[in-house]
Amino acid sequence: MKNFLTIAVAFLLSALLSTGLASAQQEPSPEGRWEGRIETPGQPLEVIVDLVHGDGGEWRGEIDIPVQRAKDFRLANVKVDGPQVSFSMQGVPGNPSFRGKLLKNGENISGDFSQGSAQFPFTLKRSGGSPDVPAEPASTLIPDGVPGEGLEGIWLGVLHPGSLNLRLLFKIAKAGDGTLTGTVDSIDQGAEGLKISGIRVDGDSVRLKLKEPIADFEGTISEDGSQITGEWRQGSSALPLVIQRQEKVPDLARPQDPKKPYPYDEIEVSFMNDEAVVKFAGTLTLPRSKQRAPAVLLVSGSGPQDRDETLMGHRPFLVLADHLTRRGMAVLRVDDRGVGGSTGSVFESTMEDFASDALAAVEFLKDREEIDPARIGILGHSEGAIVAPLAAAMSEDVAFVVLLAAPGLVGEELLYLQSAAMMRAMGTGKDPIRQNRAMQALLFAVVKAEKNNDTAMKKLLEIQQGNFSGLTDHEKRARGYPGEAVIKVQSKMLLTPWFRHFLTFDPAPRLRQVKCPVLVVTGERDLQVPPAENMPPIEEALKAAGNRDYKLVELPGLNHLLQTSRTGLPAEYSKIAETIAPVALETIGGWIAEHTQTGE
Repeated sequence: MKNFLTIAVAFLLSALLSTGLASAQQEPSPEGRWEGRIETPGQPLEVIVDLVHGDGGEWRGEIDIPVQRAKDFRLANVKVDGPQVSFSMQGVPGNPSFRGKLLKNGENISGDFSQGSAQFPFTLKRSGGSPDVPAEPASTLIPDGVPGEGLEGIWLGVLHPGSLNLRLLFKIAKAGDGTLTGTVDSIDQGAEGLKISGIRVDGDSVRLKLKEPIADFEGTISEDGSQITGEWRQGSSALPLVIQRQEKVPDLARPQDPKKPYPYDEIEVSFMNDEAVVKFAGTLTLPRSKQRAPAVLLVSGSGPQDRDETLMGHRPFLVLADHLTRRGMAVLRVDDRGVGGSTGSVFESTMEDFASDALAAVEFLKDREEIDPARIGILGHSEGAIVAPLAAAMSEDVAFVVLLAAPGLVGEELLYLQSAAMMRAMGTGKDPIRQNRAMQALLFAVVKAEKNNDTAMKKLLEIQQGNFSGLTDHEKRARGYPGEAVIKVQSKMLLTPWFRHFLTFDPAPRLRQVKCPVLVVTGERDLQVPPAENMPPIEEALKAAGNRDYKLVELPGLNHLLQTSRTGLPAEYSKIAETIAPVALETIGGWIAEHTQTGE
């Protein structure tokens, strides 16, 4: 369900988030160490600034930007004039500069950060630490960079759209005729080999262009060739990006990723949903046994997902399939409609369509001689945990279902709950949360009431653009105005068949028709499908079904991906080494083994 927030309401969140900083009493001078952030749209950019007043009266400073791996970057034009403080970052595209005011109590600096034509508020709070600025000019290079010449090589950087961390891996090589060619991998989105259509190098200036998606990266290469500091532009969005030269392609495997050779067989398969005329491609893992094995079909969360459910650098379904197959179960994992080797389109489909796809997969498994047709179940994660009971209610061939991070509420109510939970976890106050819900309600009302997409689009645009009307350009930037192009794209998404169906869909009626055994597993810190509100209606529906074999498990400390987490926020997903907590794997594997009489 990773896309519910990012598609439907991320631009509303970024427009309304605004948090302050606490106070601490210190001397009324800007000298010292300061910690704070630039209020960029979506996620504030954390910074550490050291300011030193030299014996000769000059001011010096350095800045760290941890998320960009920029450390000890020498500040230029550091000036202090009474309470007015300013400094800049020379050599970075857009000439980033800071201009602020030291408050009378000496504990905070607040002002504006500008880069190119963009301008955002920034705040600094005195940290109490000692400034670390050497007397001699400091290198502006990231110290762990790998020196090299030219653009040819491997480069790695991290984008920060909203609260996410997306790693980009650039591979640039020299062709036989001497021209440069290259590709980009968006590691955390599972997109590999995106072709760089244009490469331009002019002195220390570099520009890389892509056609699919339409994007470009423009920056300045450092003196020793170890890094390029610049800006990634895609659509109307522009994000700072620093990429560093690597000695080799980094090992991106997570600790739980299985390593070959496997103690089971893995084969590529395909099958048809004849009714929908959609072809699916997937991977089937089979235990090495002379007896027919039980089978588990894995159904992913919302949005276009590959067979491994790749997201934020993790491959949960790969890890899950490996765990279950080692326990004697066949596992089928499949590319969603329109992904990888599968045809069709996710957003032009509904959850009813996905349930039909799941039953087509069950039919495929029934025909495999290695599989026991009486012991085939469906495991769904997030939106997949709505699809699984839908399919089970439609067919007696489904022997059991496992629901991970399962929604129990109508889609609209889940979106309200989800966005509020995330905003609270990020420290947002009650008023912005109420404002965000009010805006969501206006948009959702249009989606529900207006069936004509052209008319609905016009109304959606009027509502969203009206939210920023009367504001100055500075105020728009401060509130995270995403631009007209982004608003149009996101409004169009609200009017897809998938979203229209999800918004009003209630899982409870179908759950009341499920008679087979059911396991429901959720994480205590799931902010996308909070368990306190979603588990009770699921249990109530299963009771109403007269189902005597169901189990609900809430695992302490786990997030929406069933990782051991600190806050539950999606920003943590990529930072956590663990793909699925061992306790979750054991809970799932043990229950299925018990219900399929699979030997350990």
